[in-house]
Amino acid sequence: LLPSELGSHLRVAFFTPHNSGAPSVMPHLRRLDYASTPHEPYEVAPEKMLAGSPKQIVSDHFSNAAGNFHTGFWEAEPGIWQVNYTEYEYCEILEGVIVMTEDGGEAQTVRAGDRFTIESGYRGTWEVREYARKVYVIYEP
Repeated sequence: LLPSELGSHLRVAFFTPHNSGAPSVMPHLRRLDYASTPHEPYEVAPEKMLAGSPKQIVSDHFSNAAGNFHTGFWEAEPGIWQVNYTEYEYCEILEGVIVMTEDGGEAQTVRAGDRFTIESGYRGTWEVREYARKVYVIYEP
């Protein structure tokens, strides 16, 4: 996708991660580990649901003391719901296909391997077309 093809609040970038596999020995470094992160059921508010009733799971790996910075994993079954971002979010799609449509904008499809940011002020819909799992980093100003 070219920048001109993206909605005003969605940025998509594609790159290959580098992971040396070396263990962490720094006390302030936290590796995201899906298996050791607690998984909590999450439900979209009924008034935001547009189609389906997708089972969702949030695995919050880290939240800072101020409660405005979070990292973890999210997963969901197919469904469509409305979103209204007051936060900034970085996402890396690990599995699945999601169609995001910003109000007044065109649909953007993201799938496994895609990485993107969502800016505060994004309003629209998330449509999970295939079971999806992502890594998230959220900052709430």
